[in-house]
Amino acid sequence: MSQLPEGTRRRLMKHPLGWIAAGFGAGFAPKAPGTVGSVAALLPWWFFMKDLPLPAYLAVVVAGFALGWWAAHWVIHDTKIEDPGLVVWDEYVGVWITLLAAPAGWPWMLAGLVLFRIFDIAKPWPVSWADRKLHGGFGAMLDDALAGLYALGSLQLLALFF
Repeated sequence: MSQLPEGTRRRLMKHPLGWIAAGFGAGFAPKAPGTVGSVAALLPWWFFMKDLPLPAYLAVVVAGFALGWWAAHWVIHDTKIEDPGLVVWDEYVGVWITLLAAPAGWPWMLAGLVLFRIFDIAKPWPVSWADRKLHGGFGAMLDDALAGLYALGSLQLLALFF
């Protein structure tokens, strides 16, 4: 968080959009906020989303993407930092995309988490393109959504063979 000017953290956490963009505080982790945000995303998935019917699940993901776009845009505008590390709501949505139709059980949840982090960090094309070329709240959200799609496909392939 050394890149944030003095008082920014407190100001962001006082605003609902800052709270959401930071994944309810996960984005303020001193190390690896993206990984912390990804792990935090498992809680609402496990307790609320995993048993939703597909249309409701997709509605939550789309609403989460839209909310994240708005919140990330607000934080980027406020901090003047393009895609600051504290914005981890994009990890939430990426993990939720990854776990769409995941087989039951925590081992599949953990496999999905690992796959998402691999694709989020490695940034294969078009994830890398979105990360470099798209800016603002939409760009912050889209690269993780694309990484989530890669991880979703990989998890489904694993499930097919195991």
